[in-house]
Amino acid sequence: MGELKYVELPNGETLSYRERIGGEELCIFVHGNMTSSKHWDVLIENFDPRYTIIAPDLRGFGASTYKNRITHMRDFSDDLKSFVDSLGLKDFSLLGWSTGGAVAMQFCADYPGLCNKLMLLASASTRGYPFYQTNEDGTQSTIRLKTIAEIENDIGKTIPMQGLYDTKNRDGLKAVWNAVIYTHNQPDEQKYEEYVDDMLTQRNLADVYHVLNTFNISHHDNEAAKGTGEIDKILIPVLILYGERDYVVPGNITEELIEDFGEKAKVVKLVNCGHSPLLDDLDQLKNAIEQFLKD
Repeated sequence: MGELKYVELPNGETLSYRERIGGEELCIFVHGNMTSSKHWDVLIENFDPRYTIIAPDLRGFGASTYKNRITHMRDFSDDLKSFVDSLGLKDFSLLGWSTGGAVAMQFCADYPGLCNKLMLLASASTRGYPFYQTNEDGTQSTIRLKTIAEIENDIGKTIPMQGLYDTKNRDGLKAVWNAVIYTHNQPDEQKYEEYVDDMLTQRNLADVYHVLNTFNISHHDNEAAKGTGEIDKILIPVLILYGERDYVVPGNITEELIEDFGEKAKVVKLVNCGHSPLLDDLDQLKNAIEQFLKD
């Protein structure tokens, strides 16, 4: 995919990005949590050459800076707006994976007229991605966390996951991915090591958990955030892609996404795929995206 490039944003942050030159049609790929633009590599390398693809690293991931903490999903999407403005990009399609789906939705709601098609892959819901309090015995309660302090001090997910990052526990990170993401197919040994290298660049784990938990552009209030109804501002074609055995984004979250977009969205179930269809069935994923772009 070539060497990383960099863009300095007006807010003082610098975003790194990867670019594959193709035809005049432009797609921007927005990665999710625990990943970076690196994790798009197999899709980028095999994507239809008629498309030029640009994949930024969000603030606090990859080689991008993290000078200011994020407190809302809009911080990521505003960075994306500054990024596309700095490069002079317009009339593009957006593909958001997992957390990247929430970033892409917020972007399309706030900045109409730039993105022409929105694709949500294994995405967080329009109502966020809930985080619940962990009981002392390690079980999950039904009490939803609300603040960044509660997220940071969660003994069930944040503290142990942050510990893996702090100690650069490569085997521990692989164990997590093998348990919930790479449940069927894994990258080859060299690529897996490269992916772990990139995972370890993340500096914002608790903050990402918090903005996911409080993201809500739907018309449904929850314990963490009131619904803003901003989904009504997304009027472009939408594609919802989900793996039928995704252990990261459970079915009820995908069902919220499908319900809230209603007839505005085309929905594709990726057969025998988990949270990373790029590894589970690249051709099925690629064909679904390319067909949507051509329609």
